Amino acid sequence: MENPIIITGASQRLGLAMAESLLDNHFDVIVTYRTHRPALSMLVEKGATIVKADFSTEAAIDRAIDEIKAISGTYRAVIHNASDWAQENSSNNKHDLIQRMMMVHAIAPYRINLALEGKLFNPNGKADIIHMTDYVQEIGSEKHMAYAASKAALHNLTLSFAKKYAPNVKVNSIAPALLMFNEGDDDTYKQKALKKSLLETVPGAQEAVRAMLYLLKSEYVTGQTLHLNGGRHLK
Repeated sequence: MENPIIITGASQRLGLAMAESLLDNHFDVIVTYRTHRPALSMLVEKGATIVKADFSTEAAIDRAIDEIKAISGTYRAVIHNASDWAQENSSNNKHDLIQRMMMVHAIAPYRINLALEGKLFNPNGKADIIHMTDYVQEIGSEKHMAYAASKAALHNLTLSFAKKYAPNVKVNSIAPALLMFNEGDDDTYKQKALKKSLLETVPGAQEAVRAMLYLLKSEYVTGQTLHLNGGRHLK
């Protein structure tokens, strides 16, 4: 495997779409997953290497880093997509909640990025780190306070790693608002959600794929956030 791209949390939704796109574009791809889903078999058939990893504990992060480093000596890119969207009313232990959010969204990317220092390499230009953050990193969230705080921390890591790894590695974020509905979302919710953005659309996972491909192809973008929110910040 030569200079693969790592995507964390790629068994469903945006991560799955990004992994499939990269495989179709003939990249070697390593995907991590917390829960095994049928789509992983499709990724393996296309050539992906899969690594089971739960980033909610220090020991699990250590295991994932060891396994990732053993697969290849150099990496074209790492895309941090693994996520946990827990909210305050789902947990009675708020300390554990924010600790888990920080582990998954900030500490794991921080640790993995540091572990790959000197191993990120693109023979045709600059290597990449992409952090999948969130629209709420700048406005907060009453129902997902710990989640929003951890995504804001990941956004700040984008700035720090962009400085640390320049000029050979570009480090950027993609900050989506609502790109995909969930199964079971009713029409009332969908109509309300559509009205939150100026463009009044939910574009699907391919919007994130296009943003990812842009950043991978760019030569002059680092320390930036691509906001995929349909003008929601202007409402």
